[in-house]
Amino acid sequence: MRKAFFITIFISAQQLFSQTCCSGGVPLSNNLGLPNEGKGVWILGLNYDYNNLNTLNAGTEQLDDDSRLRITNSVLANLGYAFTDRISVEVLFTWVNQTRTITQFGNENFTETTGIGDAVFLAKYAVPDILGERTVLNLGLGTKAPLGKSDLTTEEGFQLTADLQPGSGAWDMIGWMSISKGLNFRPSATISGSFTYRLTGKNNSYLNNTSIYEFGDVIQTNLGYTDQFLLFNTIFSPGVVFKYRNASVDRVEDSDLPNTGGEWVFVRPELGAQITPSITLNTRLELPVYSYVDGTQLTPTLRFTAGVSFLLKKKEVNILN
Repeated sequence: MRKAFFITIFISAQQLFSQTCCSGGVPLSNNLGLPNEGKGVWILGLNYDYNNLNTLNAGTEQLDDDSRLRITNSVLANLGYAFTDRISVEVLFTWVNQTRTITQFGNENFTETTGIGDAVFLAKYAVPDILGERTVLNLGLGTKAPLGKSDLTTEEGFQLTADLQPGSGAWDMIGWMSISKGLNFRPSATISGSFTYRLTGKNNSYLNNTSIYEFGDVIQTNLGYTDQFLLFNTIFSPGVVFKYRNASVDRVEDSDLPNTGGEWVFVRPELGAQITPSITLNTRLELPVYSYVDGTQLTPTLRFTAGVSFLLKKKEVNILN
């Protein structure tokens, strides 16, 4: 009990000094959900994600303090394969660079970590026409594997806090669901929604095997509208998505960790461009419209994502004369 008390106090002091944020890591949930393009089709997605956290909040109140800055640069690679028109799998591999800058009284404290992040393996099942024509329900179940390092240290030999590590050091369970429906009054338009739940596991070797750390469970929902139009022989797909994210507090030695956890609402305008039948470009900008954090934390200021997806194997179509 005394050990747990002192470890919690030590980590809490680091959290209070750095004002970290539980939404500053690799955007795993944001990048799940490759479409099932039909039996035998491979899809490869490559994305770059920039996340800037320069807003300091206490609860919902934004503080007049820009002395702390967190930036996360991530490269994400998705690979999906459809065994049938209903059954498919998806894997997500990540690389992450994180920086933290604290400027106080003319002094600057800079910390940077870089490395391979954790990976996600997801099995998916599609149910077409569940709510009528042009409706698809997708169900997914998978895991997050701790491929990334979770024991990086400073130059002085002190282990960095969990939020700055490339990996979490724990296996997580992931449940995912999405549904989309084409609109009858406008055949080129689609309304869609998704739900992701991440049940986090425990890192039993935190702080050089002296502690147990567990990130908070995460719930994320999206509701979006997309349309299509043809310009310069290219199909463009503008859209807007509203995203809700809820993260429970982190725990160390089964005790709640202060200044972690919260809930956010974002608006995300998007634009896709189908350059060829097998190559699609995507961009999106995510901006917060509501933020509530437990205690005092840095919270997202803006996030930008750009990527490209490839159909690696075209679905064969038999044409009957």
